[in-house]
Amino acid sequence: MPEFNEIVGKVFTWQNIVIYLIVVNLFGFFIMWLDKRKAKHSKWRIKENTLFLVAAIGGGIGTIAGMYTFRHKTQKAKFVFGFPAIIVLQILIAIMMIFKI
Repeated sequence: MPEFNEIVGKVFTWQNIVIYLIVVNLFGFFIMWLDKRKAKHSKWRIKENTLFLVAAIGGGIGTIAGMYTFRHKTQKAKFVFGFPAIIVLQILIAIMMIFKI
């Protein structure tokens, strides 16, 4: 029976991580478009916490790209500073994990 570390090593390959990041960032871009569209049509909106959650699970670049592409949430400081802060924090965590700091 394979050990836990072997299974984790096979699942968390660079290829799988890159695919995950591409998918979650495309999703982040999409939900920013969708929320902007719903705002224009006075429909039910996506919760702000959901937008931040998508950024936090790796979709920060996509949500920022969507925010500025669709000019959505650009007047709200918590988005203008919050999304980039999440990305910086994720980069720092990645550096710490890679270099085992």
